Amino acid sequence: MNKQKIVFYCKNCGNEHSKWHGQCKYCKEWNSLKEKKVSSIRFKSKTEFGNYFKKENIPLKMSEIDSENEIRMIVKDDEWNRVLGGGLVPGSVCLISGEPGIGKSTLLLQISMKFDKKVLYVSGEESQRQIKVRSERIGKGVGSTFILSETETENIFEHIKEINPEIIIIDSIQTLHSKMIDGSPGSVTQVRECSGELIKYAKNTGSAILLIGHLTKDGNIAGPKVLEHMVDVVISFEGDNNHSFRILRAKKNRFGSTSEIGIYEMLATGLREVKNPNEIFLTLNSSKLSGHAIGISVEGIRPITLEVQALVSKAVYGTPQRSSTGFNSKRLNMLLAVLEKRAGVELSNKDVFLNITGGVKSEDPSLDLAIVSAVLSSYHDTPLNEKICFASEIGLSGELRPVTKLDKRISEAEKLGYEVFVTSNFKKEFIEERNIKILELEKIGSLITKLFK
Repeated sequence: MNKQKIVFYCKNCGNEHSKWHGQCKYCKEWNSLKEKKVSSIRFKSKTEFGNYFKKENIPLKMSEIDSENEIRMIVKDDEWNRVLGGGLVPGSVCLISGEPGIGKSTLLLQISMKFDKKVLYVSGEESQRQIKVRSERIGKGVGSTFILSETETENIFEHIKEINPEIIIIDSIQTLHSKMIDGSPGSVTQVRECSGELIKYAKNTGSAILLIGHLTKDGNIAGPKVLEHMVDVVISFEGDNNHSFRILRAKKNRFGSTSEIGIYEMLATGLREVKNPNEIFLTLNSSKLSGHAIGISVEGIRPITLEVQALVSKAVYGTPQRSSTGFNSKRLNMLLAVLEKRAGVELSNKDVFLNITGGVKSEDPSLDLAIVSAVLSSYHDTPLNEKICFASEIGLSGELRPVTKLDKRISEAEKLGYEVFVTSNFKKEFIEERNIKILELEKIGSLITKLFK
């Protein structure tokens, strides 16, 4: 007879317990254990097709392992290739998350049509006809891409065995369910079980798998946290419905850097690569207005020019307001305190509003100098020269601190036609000579003396 036993699993970390506890002994989360009925008889799952292709593994010395001939699946999309570290690795599992309607399905449908490989696109949210209509709206044929509308993993693996695709796209992992275990689609047990079978298949066969993951209201990926540990790559697809651009950012990457970003623009015909980010993030017009400054930020190895806007006005209410869009509000408060303490700029009775244009969010500390310059420009109501840009971190004592990849920042500023580059002191032997004036400063007081007096 098929006997069942009851175990308890943690919905946060996914670990199992033999009996209920108020606190998970692995991740220390309170009230996270849920009851689960499991069969004492181990059935052979229909989804274990990966074992059919499994090769015998033997221990090898590190010197005997060949890593020179690494194969990457490269598509005609420089932004995608950059974020993944040079392309998709065979046998890897990539998890892509983002807000509803941000364009995750559109992105992967476009990517699937750019691969010169056999691709299976599995959708549990749309019918085959809906996907076909979306592909026609994008303006490209699906080519060799197979479209399947299915949610049962047993049926999906049956089709995978027939087609034998090199790349599998699952849209989304929260819609899949297996008949071998209890639970509704999207539950912790179903997500963990279905993901585990797909990862096992990818590692045994060398097929690359792309998973789309939903977000909870807290902004985390739905399902157990262990899902992010199981996959090889975790990518966040960010953006704002009020703006047309989207940012592809790697949060975890076993095959490359996590500091690279890819930038897209959402159009009626799909997502367009933005090879020159300055066309989006720079909106500074010819009219000279106070409170505008240009900062040179770096994401990975990619320099990006950002326009910072600041507005300083007399506080109408008792407590001055501090509002920041696209920049850490706590760091803004710190910079305003440094301005008041080290430079004597009275901001305690002023409202300060800060905005990074284009809706982009940046945590690069090199934007400190541009933010302070924009605040000072609005405070003195003095426009800055439109041919000047900034890149430096500011310390608590008001000193200007050096930043990384300075040579790339200077090159980008020179290429865009800026005439003055304001930064901290640096070792000149590490920086090539450029046809741009470099203004080196030590303190915030020097900035006020040079630009506002």
